[in-house]
Amino acid sequence: MSVWIEIQRNISQVQGREFVVCDRKSVGGGSINQAYQISDSQHSYFVKLNQASKVAMFEAEAAGLKEMHASQSIRVPKPLSWGTAAGQSYIILEWIPFGHGDTQAWFAMGQQLAAMHRQAHDQGFGWHQNNTIGDTPQRNPWTSNWGEFFTEHRIHYQLQLAQRNGGHFRQGDVLLDQSPALLAHPVTSSLVHGDLWSGNAAFSQAGEPIILDPATYYGDREVDIAMTELFGGFPPAFYQGYQETWPLAEGYQQRKILYNLYHILNHFNLFGGGYASQAQRMIEQVVAMV
Repeated sequence: MSVWIEIQRNISQVQGREFVVCDRKSVGGGSINQAYQISDSQHSYFVKLNQASKVAMFEAEAAGLKEMHASQSIRVPKPLSWGTAAGQSYIILEWIPFGHGDTQAWFAMGQQLAAMHRQAHDQGFGWHQNNTIGDTPQRNPWTSNWGEFFTEHRIHYQLQLAQRNGGHFRQGDVLLDQSPALLAHPVTSSLVHGDLWSGNAAFSQAGEPIILDPATYYGDREVDIAMTELFGGFPPAFYQGYQETWPLAEGYQQRKILYNLYHILNHFNLFGGGYASQAQRMIEQVVAMV
């Protein structure tokens, strides 16, 4: 069975009416998946495709979107269905026509993200399933201590991958020894997006904030704010909205370097190149703090 026939069948079942694709357009969907807008001339959906072995990635994405939606805080695309057909995996999502965010919309995004971060979990830090950060596995075992969780399941894991990929970072062992102490601040379990850079933040045509493509788990809310600063940053209104709703704690400016090191190490493992030198500089900055 063609993957598109399977997708049509799934949409028809979920929506309770026949859906037949009459228009299919390739759209931007990142470097990992093929992405399409499909339509029957009345309703549109967003579809991502990958090889069949990646179906767990889509399953976890759907679960993360549902968890964020359930927080009733900020809009996310609703997942309709996911699965495999004809050697491919797929996920079908609500199609949201994007617009542009003005200062007020960015302020609202900051407020709404802070509201999402208020959702905690009584099992501490982690999630009920593993997922991915980009194309890299992300392990989320429930852990009571945040410093231990982030050191072992974020930084140590990426350093192990880096070594297999030919990356040898000086002071890596020192970093792992010192990280728990750096993260030993009062921290509550927060539902986090996990991959919140500018490419995963958008606005509807009415200016409603939207976040998408999550790497969801429960962690320190600062990981999301840190990543918004990593690749160009968000407008000042976003940070104003967030800080007015739930101010960041003292020491964030130091911790954000360690939090963003996770993403730079992951970029090295995915893309190589100049990310190695950037990661090394960040390791040296973190080690010098303690």
